[in-house]
Amino acid sequence: MTDQSLQFPKFFVTAPAPCPYLSNKVERKVFTELIGPEAGALNEALGRVGFRRSQSVVYRPACENCSACVSVRVRALEHSPAKSERRTLRRNADLTAEVCPPIVTEEQFSLLSSYLQDRHSDGSMAGMGMPEYIDMVETSPVTTVLIEYRRMLDRKLMAVALTDELSDGLSMVYSFFDTEDPGRSLGTYIIADHIARARTAGLPYVYLGYWVEGSSKMAYKRRFKPLERLGTDGWSLMP
Repeated sequence: MTDQSLQFPKFFVTAPAPCPYLSNKVERKVFTELIGPEAGALNEALGRVGFRRSQSVVYRPACENCSACVSVRVRALEHSPAKSERRTLRRNADLTAEVCPPIVTEEQFSLLSSYLQDRHSDGSMAGMGMPEYIDMVETSPVTTVLIEYRRMLDRKLMAVALTDELSDGLSMVYSFFDTEDPGRSLGTYIIADHIARARTAGLPYVYLGYWVEGSSKMAYKRRFKPLERLGTDGWSLMP
């Protein structure tokens, strides 16, 4: 008898919870666990149909009467930076990026805590402690890296990106940054850097997770073009 669990993973659905993006909405998620030698292949296959990874679990929205969450990805090989993006790259020319193994440091956690307090004090991650951050970063059954962005002048840590390396691109799992200098637009810079990395590696896509029309938290993703969205007929270019 063959082990069918490797080919047909078991899926589960979460209990209803308040939607973090749209008021007066309720969210539910369908999820499965990434385990065993096929975890990487399963992660990639499910990622192409709209799932996102969190630790050793992949999930996607399964909300009743709502389909606002849309998976989006940038066509990295066709991307041409807009004028505003080029300005952001120039503003951050004093930063250097270092690809690191997914191992947590106190320095990263301090930056994360400041970021959450300033940008997401009312969010579900606001009270994240070091153990939870370690789980988020170090519990990964797939190929994952941390990219640290440091100021060359004094080696100050300015931003961090947790990124999965896929066969067809880079999947941005989570990122956070120093919010004391908003003129740097570090959130935009991190995505622009990932697009450049994908282009250099010959990878076609940078996966940005979900975009929600009407959510101010997600609006920045529309700035990166060409941008594809996942619909009932597969991936297609967003107008």
